[in-house]
Amino acid sequence: MKRIALIAHDGKKAEMVSFVLRHKDVLSRCELYATGTTGQHISDAGHTINRLLSGPLGGDAQIATMVATGALDVVIFFRDPLDKHPHEPDVQMLMRICDVHNIALVTNPAGAELIIDAIED
Repeated sequence: MKRIALIAHDGKKAEMVSFVLRHKDVLSRCELYATGTTGQHISDAGHTINRLLSGPLGGDAQIATMVATGALDVVIFFRDPLDKHPHEPDVQMLMRICDVHNIALVTNPAGAELIIDAIED
């Protein structure tokens, strides 16, 4: 069973919920984790998810810890490149930890679709 973290900046949360609902059959076979607000949106849409803290309150760091300890296989992070994010250092830290530990990290829906395709195969 794949263990996947789902994160989305505020401007991308609706897109993340849409992605999860579109791939509910595949994702229901995975163990899902999400930062707080993203997880709440996914939960409100009817999908089971393990919620962590909100990203700015430490959720990004919690996911980085899970990556570093081998508790995740994939991180899907719908980033909003056109907006400012006060917790950008946390985001950079998470991306660095994924690289250090060779964990798949995608930052947009096109990459996420490829991950879903790989899980299905």
